[in-house]
Amino acid sequence: MFTKVERLISSRNLRPKKKEGFLKIISIFSFLGIMLGVSILIIVMSVMNGFKNDLTKKILGLNPHVVIQPNSYIINEKFINQLSKKFTNITFSKTYSGEGIVISDDKAKGLIIKGVDKNEKRTLEFLKKNLITGSIKNFQKNYVFIGTELAFNLNLEEGDSINLMSSAFVATPFGSIPKQENFKIGGTFNTGFLEFDQNIIFLNIDDALSIFDKNFSDRNIEIYLKDPLDAEKLKVQIQSINPNYFVYTWTDLNKSFFSALKVERNVMFIILTLIIIVAAFNIISGLTILIKNKTKEIAILKTLGLNNSSIKKSFFLTGFSIGFFATLTGIILGIIFSLNIEKLRVFLSLVFNLEIFPPDIYFLEKLPSEINLNSVLIIFILSLAVSAVASYIPARNISKMRTFRALQYE
Repeated sequence: MFTKVERLISSRNLRPKKKEGFLKIISIFSFLGIMLGVSILIIVMSVMNGFKNDLTKKILGLNPHVVIQPNSYIINEKFINQLSKKFTNITFSKTYSGEGIVISDDKAKGLIIKGVDKNEKRTLEFLKKNLITGSIKNFQKNYVFIGTELAFNLNLEEGDSINLMSSAFVATPFGSIPKQENFKIGGTFNTGFLEFDQNIIFLNIDDALSIFDKNFSDRNIEIYLKDPLDAEKLKVQIQSINPNYFVYTWTDLNKSFFSALKVERNVMFIILTLIIIVAAFNIISGLTILIKNKTKEIAILKTLGLNNSSIKKSFFLTGFSIGFFATLTGIILGIIFSLNIEKLRVFLSLVFNLEIFPPDIYFLEKLPSEINLNSVLIIFILSLAVSAVASYIPARNISKMRTFRALQYE
């Protein structure tokens, strides 16, 4: 693509003379600008990818993929057997959830009360994985399991008694009042998802139905899939079997959240790409000045028989080389920083005594980062394209130069 002569001229241009020190400064700033733009873009995209994927795993690990609610129609065993036969790759779980208030001494907090079956595989797996204090054996009548964050906020521990108030009302001689029941804490769990750990209580499904004044016909069916991305397809199929039930998926519950993340990621990509474009302007200015300073040399090359095309290609290669090596360096730095971003966060937090990534705001205990090779490839191609355009613009003007005047008085 490039001849030996063109590469030689380009390499000479990349090593300006002492009297052309200004060109060297412009070249350095061009290199640094593109390098920093590429590396920052990779770091930000990696963190946002990690943030999205970590939250998705948390959400999928703690929440069902599809939920079927009775909606005034009883979910009978016939319907469950029908689903089991048609969809062999799904797991069922019978639950009931509702809003309530936990009261302990002089403290109270609103939360979700969720009743589950302790004998179901999903419940046992959750407790084995996340239980911090207590034992699965404690999961029996009049016992609850709470998150470590909730336990800390209300100053509770295993064995303490609490009062749960539901949204169901019972009639008394003094009027209707919310139904309340006393429970003991059988243990605490920690999922690493702070919002979850401080806003949900698990108890036996019989106790949950009792406190909400419901019966077994009001139970929900939670479905877990091997591939959560099939949830929407399964939802449509379930509704085609029986449209009377209310069916929703994990994406329905978190649609606005993931849409906001996607928009934020795209906006950040566009904004940070502008850094690379601005840095590329340095290549344009640097090459323009270089070409003006090399008018005599260009005239001599033309006199020696080198055509306009070869000269343009040599100057184009000069600018493109700066962009290429800056992009390559930026990618290497970006990947290194992305792989060690959590260590860097901890170091900066200790040195400056700052909470750089507050877990109570971002729902995660550590700064996530996940390098996406497709994103890196897109950034690499984009940066090279910007560098190529920035190098071509000044190089194409060489054919318009009247170089014969440069040798008129030589």
